[in-house]
Amino acid sequence: MNKKNKNKSDDKENNKIEIEYIPEEKQEEKPEGVKPQTESDEKGKEKTTEKDKKEIEKLKKKIKQYEEENKKLKEQYLREAADKDNLRKRTEKEKTEFFKYALSDVFREIISILDNFDRALEKKEESNKKHFREGIELIYKQLQDLLKKHGIKPIELEGDKFDPRFHEALMSEESGEVKEPTVSEVIQKGYMIYQRLLRPTLVKVTVPKKK
Repeated sequence: MNKKNKNKSDDKENNKIEIEYIPEEKQEEKPEGVKPQTESDEKGKEKTTEKDKKEIEKLKKKIKQYEEENKKLKEQYLREAADKDNLRKRTEKEKTEFFKYALSDVFREIISILDNFDRALEKKEESNKKHFREGIELIYKQLQDLLKKHGIKPIELEGDKFDPRFHEALMSEESGEVKEPTVSEVIQKGYMIYQRLLRPTLVKVTVPKKK
C-alpha cells in the first residue's frame, strides 16, 4: 500500500509542466499631466507653423511699408525745411531792399525842391531882395506841402503849458510869476507823423521859483 502510494506521487511529480514566468515589459512612464502625442497633434503643429509663417510674412511687409513711408516723410520734411530757409532768406533780402528804397518817391520830390533852391541861389545876384524872398517862401511852402502829403505836420502849441509828451526842455529859468512849468520860448519846432511823435519841440521853460 505504501509502495503504491509512493509510485502515484512520483508519477504526479513527473507529470508536472514547468512554466517559466516571463515578466511584462514596463511601459515608459509619462510625467503627470502630459498626454501622449497623437497623429492629430502632429497635424495641429503643422497648421500652427504655417499660420506663424504667414503672420511673419505679413509683419515683414508692414515693416517694409513703414520704412518706405518713413523715407518719404523724411524727404518731404527736408524739402519743406529747405523751402522755409529759402523763404526766410528771400524775405530778409526783400525787407532790406524795402527799407533801402522805401523813401525813393519822397526823396525824388525833395530833389525837385532842391532844384528850386539851386535856381533861386543862382539868380540871387540878379534879383532884388523882394523877389528873392518870394522865391524862398515859395520853396518853403513846397516843402511844407510835401511833408503834409506824407502825414508830417508841426506840433501846434496849445497855450503855453509845458507838456512832456511833446516838449523837451532845453533850458529853464525860475520865476515867481508862474505856478507851473510854462513854455516861454520855442527853440526848435517839433513834428508829428500821423499819430506818432516824430520829433519833440525844443523849448525854454519857466518854472515856479523855489521858496
